[in-house]
Amino acid sequence: MNSKMPQGLNTTFLLHFIVCLVFGLGFLLIPNVLGNLYGLNAQEPAIYRLLGAAILGFGASSWLSYKATEWESVRIVVVMELVWAILGTLVLLLALLFAGFPALGWLNVVILAAFAIAFGWFYFRR
Repeated sequence: MNSKMPQGLNTTFLLHFIVCLVFGLGFLLIPNVLGNLYGLNAQEPAIYRLLGAAILGFGASSWLSYKATEWESVRIVVVMELVWAILGTLVLLLALLFAGFPALGWLNVVILAAFAIAFGWFYFRR
């Protein structure tokens, strides 16, 4: 038996889609600009474009999940988003604390950690 998707999860998917759209399009279309903002070497824009494409893929899954109405139809997406957000947060934290990653990376840590908490909340409440 399928249960209805909580309204808060619906909102989380919409917010995630918007964030993915902004960062994904940014890295895909203007990789040198974003790379320079982060203080990273943007000599290989293909890597940033690949990151942008992946982020847009996550955004597409969130958009499709936002339009869904049943928990079972989005459960696997919630798990994927949870794993991505947790691992992304940890990787960025390590880069910021031990590898000299530019300070703007803290913005991404906050965003990913917030999504990890949100998706984790809805997943573990089930």
